[in-house]
Parts: sequence; structure tokens; C-alpha cells
Amino acid sequence: MIDDFLAHGLSDVEEAVRKAAAIEIMPRFRQLAEHEVDEKSGPHDLVTVADRQAEEYLTAALKRLLPGSAVVGEEAVHADPAVYGALREDAPVWIVDPVDGTRQFVSGDPAFCTLVALAHRGELLASWTYAPALEELSTAVRGRGAYVNGARIRSGSPEPGAELRVAMAHPLYTSEEDKRALARLDVPGVAARPCGSAGLEYLRVARGEMDALAFTWPSAWDHAAGLLLVAEAGGHQSTVAGVPFRVDRDNALPFAVGRDEATALRVRELLRGDPDGAARERRAR
Repeated sequence: MIDDFLAHGLSDVEEAVRKAAAIEIMPRFRQLAEHEVDEKSGPHDLVTVADRQAEEYLTAALKRLLPGSAVVGEEAVHADPAVYGALREDAPVWIVDPVDGTRQFVSGDPAFCTLVALAHRGELLASWTYAPALEELSTAVRGRGAYVNGARIRSGSPEPGAELRVAMAHPLYTSEEDKRALARLDVPGVAARPCGSAGLEYLRVARGEMDALAFTWPSAWDHAAGLLLVAEAGGHQSTVAGVPFRVDRDNALPFAVGRDEATALRVRELLRGDPDGAARERRAR
């Protein structure tokens, strides 16, 4: 069933993502009334009517496209955390962030996107990263490469000896323990900055515009689409436990994503306070 869908149903998902943005998101961009913006866990954790309505639209559309599938959406999990458990079940799962970068969306910044990924038994199969205000749709299918507006992209590798450009978890969303781990990136040869929309930061790595990412939170909807996009562009990722981040299990955090394996491992070892660990790992192979 899933193989047949991947062979014939991907364009229908693209259409659903574009329609959700056209109907529920873009008419509200820079048009939000005060009562259409709410806080969730705090003043920096925002949700809008666009988030909720776009997720409802996508949930209905995606379930129709793949009967028997489940949807794990950010807003549904906020309402009922048990929804997250579908990632560990046997049915195929759509992972949805209706507006990734809600803070940017609310402020009128066009750097936000809609994220959709399809997973089965923890394996990421396909992903869509749509930035409607930027008119960019990025897609990836396992084993078939990564694309932006139909053109293939590759992450490449940083220039030898060049300063690594790293986007890291924004301090507004990090604990004191997270901040201590991220502070280990403050070393010569690394230029780290807070991330914006996670989905668009993943796209920058997939394009080779950023070298690496360092994230401290596990929410599948922020990472699933981007992880597949980067992997299909030639990149690599690893948690501080030395294994890949997976959406169907608890992960050791932080985790690192890089344009290539060497970059991801270097950032990972900095995060766990062992800057020479990546070199030792390569020698041991």
C-alpha cells in the first residue's frame, strides 16, 4: 500500500499542502487580529487560528489520500499528548507542523513554512517543506534525492578550514542544561547563531547555505521533514549517544545535523564536550 502511494500519490500531497497554505495560512499573513493569536506554554510559544485551521485541513486531506494512516500534528498533540504515540504504532503516520515559525508568522516575517512528512515504523519516507510567502516547495523521497521547486539540491561539504556556520536551538526555547551544551559551540572555527524556523534551517543545510544544526528538543513535527531533506541531499545527523535521531523513540539530546558526516560528527562531539571524539571515531573504523 505504501509503495503504491509513494509511486502514485505524491503530487496529491503537494496539492493538499499548497491548498492548506492558500486557504488557511496566507489570507491571514500580516492580517491577524489580536484574538487570533494565543499562548500555549508561555509568551514565546504562540499558536494562531492559521495553525489550527491549517492542521485541521491537512489532517482531513492526508487521511483521505492514504486510508488507514494516522496524523501526528503539533496542535493535536498539544490538545492530547497521547496522539504522539501513533509514531510507535504500525500504521503509516503523517507528521505535520502547520506553521513552523509561528513567531515569525505573527511578526509578519515571511520565513515560516508548513512541514509534512510521511513515516512508517519510524522510517521517514517522504517530506514536504513549503514556504508559501517565499514561493518555495522542498521535497524529498527516501532514495530519490532532495528538490526545491523541482530542481535537485545537494548539501556538499564546507570548504576546508572555513569557519563552520551553525544554527542552534533558540535560547527562548532552551533549558539551562540545554544552554550549557550549546555553549560548547562557542569555540574558534565555529560561528553559531540562534535558529529561526527549524524547517527552513534544515533547508539551508540541504542547500549548503548553512553547515550544521544543533537542536535540543525532540518534537517530531519540527524535525521529520528536514531530516529526510538533509539526508537525501547528502547530509548526516547524529544524537549525542552516537545514533541517529528517530521519530519513533526517545532520543538522547542534543543532536547534530551537518552537510556531511564529518561536520555532523564534529558538532556532535562539541555538544557532548569531547571535541576530539569525532577524530577518534574515524580512526577506529
